[in-house]
Amino acid sequence: MSQVLHTPPPTPAPAAEDLAALAARHGLSVSGARPSLREYVGQLWARRHFISAFATAKLTAQYSQAKLGQVWQVMTPLLNAAVYYFIFGVLLGTKHNVPDYVPFLVTGVFIWTFTQSSIMAGTRAISGNLGLVRALHFPRAALPISFALQQLQQLLFSMAALVVILLCFGVPVAASWVLAIPALVLQFTFNAGVSMAVARLGAKTPDIAQLMPFVLRTWMYVSGVMWSIDKLTRKEPHIVRVLLELNPAAVYIDLMRFALIDSFHADALPPHVWAAATGWALLAGVGGFIYFWKAEETYGRG
Repeated sequence: MSQVLHTPPPTPAPAAEDLAALAARHGLSVSGARPSLREYVGQLWARRHFISAFATAKLTAQYSQAKLGQVWQVMTPLLNAAVYYFIFGVLLGTKHNVPDYVPFLVTGVFIWTFTQSSIMAGTRAISGNLGLVRALHFPRAALPISFALQQLQQLLFSMAALVVILLCFGVPVAASWVLAIPALVLQFTFNAGVSMAVARLGAKTPDIAQLMPFVLRTWMYVSGVMWSIDKLTRKEPHIVRVLLELNPAAVYIDLMRFALIDSFHADALPPHVWAAATGWALLAGVGGFIYFWKAEETYGRG
């Protein structure tokens, strides 16, 4: 007679709820789980020295292969300013409508470059550092923030050349130069927030880094870097002038011009300019931070 083998029925897998309860009972947590917003801020603050050191190291290594080294930190925006002066100032005659056009232009180029470089670096903050992201545990927002800090350090280094240019073109040292400090703080907050937002987009879609130069170039042309929004929009519809004046890049550029150039008077600024600068900084800084934090557990995966 043949023997019939009886296979015991399979044991049902424990439900997900049971596993979650078991893990909680033994103090286990999900690997790479997103911390609370308050905990996340605390983790970032605890790693503030890493953020600063990482930014400084990146800045030092940026031009390490170039023979002129750190001189390119100043030469790059100055060469851009020279090109813009020839095209917009000489060929298009923009300089005839703006007093102290060279200080006006160079200040605009330096301040715009700060925003542009921060955002471009932010698009690759995660996707360009996947080895670091996957190897070490740290709040990922440290990367886009450190890249924005790197660009701030580069701007401060370049400000020495800007001061020399201002003095050479007859712009006197004034008490209003102190206003450059809060203006830069607000701009850095704005830049860091936008950098975190594009870092999340770039982590999911690396092609964003290829599109961003076209977006930034268009943004630059409507930000009054090479021309005066106040002078060239007087005959335009009011809504066009308001939109151009409240453009965040234009707001920070105008604030720096007002702080450093004595011929750039308060009547060239949009109404409530400091409120606009603060509002943009809070909107981008807080909004970009929360937007980045919500995807914290996804960075470096897949």
